Amino acid sequence: MSETRIRLPSGVRDFLPQAARRRVRIAERLMREFESWGYQRIITPLFECADVLERGLGSDAKAAAIRFIEPASGEVVALRPDITPQIARIAATRMADMGGPLRLCYQGAVARMGAGARGQREVMQTGVEFVGASGAAADAELLALAAAAMDTSSVPERSLDVGHVALAELALEGIDDASLVDALESCLRRKDRIGVARAARNLPANQRALLDALPLLFGDPESTFARARRLELPTSATLALDELERTIVWSRQQNETSELLRELTLDLGELRGFEYYTGMRLHAFVKGAGGPVLRGGRYNRLVERYGRDASATGFAIDIEALAQAESVLEREGEQQQRGCLVIAHAEHRGLAAKLARALRDAGIRAALEDAENWDLKDLGNAIAYAARVNLPGVVVFGSEEFRFYWPKQASSLLWRKRDQGQVNPPTAQSMSDALLSMLSGRE
Repeated sequence: MSETRIRLPSGVRDFLPQAARRRVRIAERLMREFESWGYQRIITPLFECADVLERGLGSDAKAAAIRFIEPASGEVVALRPDITPQIARIAATRMADMGGPLRLCYQGAVARMGAGARGQREVMQTGVEFVGASGAAADAELLALAAAAMDTSSVPERSLDVGHVALAELALEGIDDASLVDALESCLRRKDRIGVARAARNLPANQRALLDALPLLFGDPESTFARARRLELPTSATLALDELERTIVWSRQQNETSELLRELTLDLGELRGFEYYTGMRLHAFVKGAGGPVLRGGRYNRLVERYGRDASATGFAIDIEALAQAESVLEREGEQQQRGCLVIAHAEHRGLAAKLARALRDAGIRAALEDAENWDLKDLGNAIAYAARVNLPGVVVFGSEEFRFYWPKQASSLLWRKRDQGQVNPPTAQSMSDALLSMLSGRE
């Protein structure tokens, strides 16, 4: 019998300590931001009955869902490719009687069957859903929160893109030829004005005029709204523009310090998600990520699929994409740099344990090791190991002296038994204070 090859399924991966730490840190700082705006955490199951979950999925998400037979019940279940339908189900059932809007936030992994060699893909997400609130005020809160969430990132180059589905829906309204719709959508996504004109040549004049304008309707909000209002638009589209303009103004009032909101881009010709969303939609980008790291908008028809007529708006953030962008900058947080490996002889193990605890209380990561596992005459291996496990500082409790080591610097003496007046070792707290001072000077 041949030996089983150790492998992972296509599209999933392990995250080793540094990568895992970065992703957890990103998720937690985002969740703290969401909670500070009044959003409550919720946890949903990794898989659900396929027919229930698929009520809230579009055609692409249904195709991406990974299904299997649940052994105990024999039911077909599906790994969630999106968490938003699960929130919609809960809002329509278990939380339907809350007596007001629901502000919910979440984090978790979704699994999607992708095309090509990569196969299925596991994506770590965090996001918010604002259910039961409609109009510009609710959209403004979502937009302001999206900017605040992106402002927690260490990536300095960030941007926010806001749009509305009204003009795209109007431009494609009444076209029964599916191939023509596909061709127009493809050209509009590329902002290919010549291709749009070619595909729309047999359409009515007013529809051609709107389709011709869409690829150019992007830029700063003031000038883009002005260009859009020069078009001949029905009242419904004009009202949608008015509401979006109020949304942007009110979002800036809610988050006055956000540079993202002051410099956001308005794109009224963007088609991403226009079949799913019913109003405002938004995307956020950071340098180092190949696509949007935040996607969201208003979706007023989703919750009703689970039995409750309720408007909703929300967004999801791709933690993996954000983590990769941050790793490009090689920006490690303070907590990662501030760490010590404490190595102690048996006679000083109690004191070393107290020092490790004092360091942890001060926010310094500390791990305790027995000296018998290391060659204290040649600490090269111990120092190299400490660096590999992200504990750059090394404290050695030898039988005659205590020393502190930091990469590429001379060691510091903490205590020597034979020194006059130093017969008794210092206290754990005094050593902790000394180490904190040293660490502050070496970061």
